[in-house]
Amino acid sequence: MKLSVSPPPYEGAPVVVLIAGLGGAGSYWLPQLAVLEQEYQVVCYDQRGTGNNPDALPESYSLAHMADELSQALAAAGIARYCVVGHALGALIGLQLAIDKPDAVSALVCINGWLTLNAHTRRCFDVRERLLHAGGAQAWVEAQPLFLYPADWMAARAPRMEAEEALALAHFQGKTTLLRRLAALKKADFRRLAARIRCPVQTICSADDLLVPAVCSTELQSAIPHSQNVVMRQGGHACNVTEPDTFNTLLLNGLAGLLHSPEPVL
Repeated sequence: MKLSVSPPPYEGAPVVVLIAGLGGAGSYWLPQLAVLEQEYQVVCYDQRGTGNNPDALPESYSLAHMADELSQALAAAGIARYCVVGHALGALIGLQLAIDKPDAVSALVCINGWLTLNAHTRRCFDVRERLLHAGGAQAWVEAQPLFLYPADWMAARAPRMEAEEALALAHFQGKTTLLRRLAALKKADFRRLAARIRCPVQTICSADDLLVPAVCSTELQSAIPHSQNVVMRQGGHACNVTEPDTFNTLLLNGLAGLLHSPEPVL
């Protein structure tokens, strides 16, 4: 699997791995790259079956597969220890990595993630899945911004929305791939596993997230030792895109705190 690895800003700089959500594209993190690369060696990637890593996924594709694929790619690149920053599905992959590879994950930031799928989030995904079956890629892509962005933010950026939709349609990951990745996401359940996480964790959420209610981050943080939760007042599901200045400050401060936390006593 192809990774995009930035040069370290100084010798021994910590590595930060960015994991996008269901869209799977490393480019999702463009609003964060410039600030992160000043202090960290940054790894981005397109998830298997998307973008620069096209592939057919097995019918039994799971979150464990996603985490293992990334772990193997990082090991092949000579990266043995890293901090993970994940959004939604990316946060779940980060949780899985923290459990499966505790010696590799130094810290974890979960943005709009969850412990187990919330009933409201399930309803949203079920509706989106029916749109995909009924209207194909076009319907999926046209509906997606409604779940990502606040209404006023979208209304003020109509040309951008049109450009994003055209790009998303041109690079659509394919119905079968999307459904298998979505099925893996919906099955993820960390209620019995979260207490095993030993690295320091920060959860970040947005109070006006339409897709993943903020309570999901509260529940996740409560279940993980050595963790803290930060709530953004606004920004929607894609709060790192819509409110980048606020988000980037929270992320940089959070990473600094997490990476300088004392090792937990086991």
